[in-house]
Amino acid sequence: MQTVSAGGAVIPALGFGVFRMSGRDVERMVPHALAAGFRHFDTAQIYDNEADLGRALHSAGARREELFITTKIWPANYSAARFAASLDESLDKLQMDYVDLLLLHWPNQKVPLAQQIAGLEAARSAGRTRHIGVSNFTIALVEESRRLSRAPIVTNQVEVHPYIDQTKLIDAMRGSDISVTAYYGMADGRVITDPLIRSIAVAHGKTPAQVGLRWLVQQGLVALSKTANPERVAENAAIFDFALTDAEMRQIHGLARANGRLVNPEGLAPAWD
Repeated sequence: MQTVSAGGAVIPALGFGVFRMSGRDVERMVPHALAAGFRHFDTAQIYDNEADLGRALHSAGARREELFITTKIWPANYSAARFAASLDESLDKLQMDYVDLLLLHWPNQKVPLAQQIAGLEAARSAGRTRHIGVSNFTIALVEESRRLSRAPIVTNQVEVHPYIDQTKLIDAMRGSDISVTAYYGMADGRVITDPLIRSIAVAHGKTPAQVGLRWLVQQGLVALSKTANPERVAENAAIFDFALTDAEMRQIHGLARANGRLVNPEGLAPAWD
């Protein structure tokens, strides 16, 4: 599978995300995802399915050294008293000694950023994660994180899909050797029904979902896919045998709108770039 390199990390360009998936669906889908070639799995403490993911990977006999596992610390656990303990809980649930990438899930102004970064660095020094990163951070917050951290910040996981213009943030991350991991790539199903994307999919003999994922990885992003349909998981993995033209890339970029953001939770979201 194609990879994205940043800050010393080599990240599979296509990941299987388990956001808003029930434990039952996670356990049912993981074997199909492995069979389709997925080795990058993305979860989080707040998803309440770390244990289901760990159990499914273990039951499937997945070799740990072949996996790339990402989880995220929830902001309520950023304090010095909670950070390490919450990570231990996550690792116990995952049935793993370490994750490949540990992220701060959202900004939290109640805990100094220096303390949050110190928690990530301590986890890395202790071998509890191989790499560290952030999620839903602005350019300024990422730059401050880089200044505070002795270890590379290897990714910023943010909302990216055709209806939101993240060019400024993506360019800033690329200039700092930080990857961008794209979540909500299907824009809650909007990509699947978009007439332009459907027409491009027909031209390539692909599905709209495949075109949406290809659009992400062709920009050099890490794309998270998700499905509870065994047939679609194989389709989602089959995006490396075709390429969108420059014109098609521009057409899809042209779908962006000023009000295109879908994820903006009150009390968590920063003042976006």
